[in-house]
Amino acid sequence: MRFAIGSSPHIATTETVSSVMRRVLYGMLPGIAALVWFFGWGVIINILIATAAALSFEAVMLLARGRPRGPFLTDYSVIVTAWLLGASLPPLAPWWLTVIGTGFAVIVAKHLYGGLGYNPFNPAMVGYVVLLISFPLEMSTWLPARGPGDYLLGPLETLNVILSGQLPVGMTFDTISGATPLDTVRTGLTLDRSIGAIMAEGPFGWLAGAGWEWVNLAFLAGGIWLIRTHTADWRIPAAMLGTLGGMAGLFWLLDPLSHPSPLFHLFSGATMIGAFFIATDPVSASTTPRGRLIYGAGIGVLVYIIRSYGGYPDGVAFAVLLMNITTPTLDYYTQPRVFGHRGES
Repeated sequence: MRFAIGSSPHIATTETVSSVMRRVLYGMLPGIAALVWFFGWGVIINILIATAAALSFEAVMLLARGRPRGPFLTDYSVIVTAWLLGASLPPLAPWWLTVIGTGFAVIVAKHLYGGLGYNPFNPAMVGYVVLLISFPLEMSTWLPARGPGDYLLGPLETLNVILSGQLPVGMTFDTISGATPLDTVRTGLTLDRSIGAIMAEGPFGWLAGAGWEWVNLAFLAGGIWLIRTHTADWRIPAAMLGTLGGMAGLFWLLDPLSHPSPLFHLFSGATMIGAFFIATDPVSASTTPRGRLIYGAGIGVLVYIIRSYGGYPDGVAFAVLLMNITTPTLDYYTQPRVFGHRGES
C-alpha cells in the first residue's frame, strides 16, 4: 500500500512571530519597571518615543519597498527593537536622540538588509552604538539611581526636559547626572585606586551598583521566564553569563584589589538584558546548539575585555555586534549530525 506523504515540515506549530515577540515584551516588563523606579519617568517616555518612531519608520520603509504594512506593523518585532533601544538610553535623553537611533535601527540595520529575518546585526544595538559613537555627551548623561528620600522629576517635568532640554529652575545636568557604577570603577582604577576604596565611596549596593543590581535581577527574572516558556534558548545566556562570570572570577582571585568580583560584572550595566533579550535575537544569533554555546561564550569574553581594557565602560552592545559577524561561520561549522543517510548508523 502506498501512502501519500506531504512535503516538510511534518510537525505543525501554533507559534507565530507576533506570539513570540509579545512574550519578549512581557519578559521585559519587570526590568523596565525597575528602571523606572530607580531612574525615573524618562525610561517610559524614551520607550514611547522609540515605539512611535519605529512604527512610523517601519510603515514608510514597507511602503517604499512595496510590502504589505498590516502584517509587519502588527507582528511586534519592530516594537521589541524600540523597547530594547528605549530602555538602553539615558532617562533624560533628548527626543531627537531617540528618533535618530530608532531610525538607524529600523531603516539601515533592518530594512536595507531585506527586513525581518534578513538582518545580520541586532537592529537595536546598531542604533545604540551609532548614538554612542556620534553623541557621547548625551549618551553619558545618566542619572544616579534614586535612593530613599531622593527627589524624582515628575512625568510632566521629565517630558519637558526631554522635549526642550530645559531642566527645572535651580537644576543643571552637571548637578543631577553622574557616572555609572561601571564608569566609576573604570575611572578609579585608572587613578591606581583599589576596588575596595572605590566601592566604599561610590554609588554601590550589595552586589554591584546601587539600583543597577535590582534592574539586572528584574531582567534576570524576566529572562528565566522566557526560557521556561521556550521563547529563548538557555544556551546563549548560560554561556555568556558563565564565561563572563568565570573570567571575572579568575582575575578577581588573582588580584582582588584591581579587579571587581564576578557578581559586580554579572549585575552591572546591561549584562542581564544583554544575555536574555539582546544576545538571543533569533535572526542575528547562531541557530545551532553548539553554535549558540560558542556565540554566547564569545559575547561573555568580549564584554569582559571591553569593560576591562576597552574604551567603553560596558561593552555589551559592541560584543553582541562583533559576535553577530561570526554567526554564519558558526552555523556552518556546527551543524548537527544528520542521521538516516545510507552507511550511517
